[in-house]
Amino acid sequence: MLIDWFTVGAQAINFIVLIGLLKHFLYQPVLDAVDAREARIAGQLADAQALQAKAVAERDALHARHEAFEHERQALLKQAVHDAQVERQRLVDEATHEADALKAKHQRALAEQAAQLQQTLDQGVGHEVFAIARRALADLASASLEARIAERFVERVNALDAAARAELVEVLADPCTTAILRSAFELSAAQRGVIQAAVDAAFGTNLALQFQTAPQLIAGIELEAGGRTLAWNIAHYLADLHAAVAALTAPPA
Repeated sequence: MLIDWFTVGAQAINFIVLIGLLKHFLYQPVLDAVDAREARIAGQLADAQALQAKAVAERDALHARHEAFEHERQALLKQAVHDAQVERQRLVDEATHEADALKAKHQRALAEQAAQLQQTLDQGVGHEVFAIARRALADLASASLEARIAERFVERVNALDAAARAELVEVLADPCTTAILRSAFELSAAQRGVIQAAVDAAFGTNLALQFQTAPQLIAGIELEAGGRTLAWNIAHYLADLHAAVAALTAPPA
């Protein structure tokens, strides 16, 4: 079989031309379409990755804002609780202070009322009782009672303790001192002499006593010199009784 090289060459040329035409008009558009699709897919993947990165960033930012908001909320809540506790304590202290002030005011009012009541009792019933007692004792005073009172005063002078005696000795030793002896009744000359002698002996003086009558003493005698007083009279017992009654009617402290 003979080979027609011209025909073979022509067919080869035709094949090459066909390949070129197929590549230009068929394969190249397909390859370009594939490349374009790959490029588009790559772009879409890049866009998706960018969107994903943006979403992650936004998520992280949102999480950070949420944490900051939560921290701020906790701080505000803590501050609100603290402020509420402070205000509550202030209100409690204010109420306690007002209650204490009201209690003190009430106690003062009660004390004033008790004092007024005590004063009313003291000035009313008490004064009447003691006035009656004074009048009764004054009416009961007699010559024998007066003599006994003078004797009792002399006994009191002689029974002075050392300190009281020394104090009166110092007072009576002053030449400027005036010694006054008061009695609820008029002393007889004999009674004056006995009392003068007892005073001179007790205090070692020779000072003339000035005798005066003082009915308010109620059956009693007192010696006053230099601001000092030595006395014996029933009024002292009444004063002690008066003080005891006042103590019983006094409001509790």
